[in-house]
Amino acid sequence: MPQAKVVMNVRLVSPTTSVIDIQGEVTAFAEQVMMQACAEASTPTTRTIILNFSELEYMNSGGIGLVVTLLIRVNRQKQRLLSYGLNEHYRHIFALTRISDAIRIFDEESQALAAAQEAS
Repeated sequence: MPQAKVVMNVRLVSPTTSVIDIQGEVTAFAEQVMMQACAEASTPTTRTIILNFSELEYMNSGGIGLVVTLLIRVNRQKQRLLSYGLNEHYRHIFALTRISDAIRIFDEESQALAAAQEAS
């Protein structure tokens, strides 16, 4: 089985907000890495998880499916998912698939953090 070509680092930026920094390729092979990062980002007080796509190199339909799976998991835990750093190509894909209806997309981390604070 091919290896995932992705690294996800979790930063706990406040008691209620975590950021997952995504570097590399998000494909179906990234499932274990993504779900582990989600588990690490979800503390008992976490209300918002922010996905940082600024170092995303590639995402295919399997990766889009993982993002949707992550969204479902986060929603079940009464949390919400925000994102930033998507380039225009992936913004367009998120809009076409209507993922952007469920995951707010920001240009910069500071904007996503401000939105997370508003909801806390």
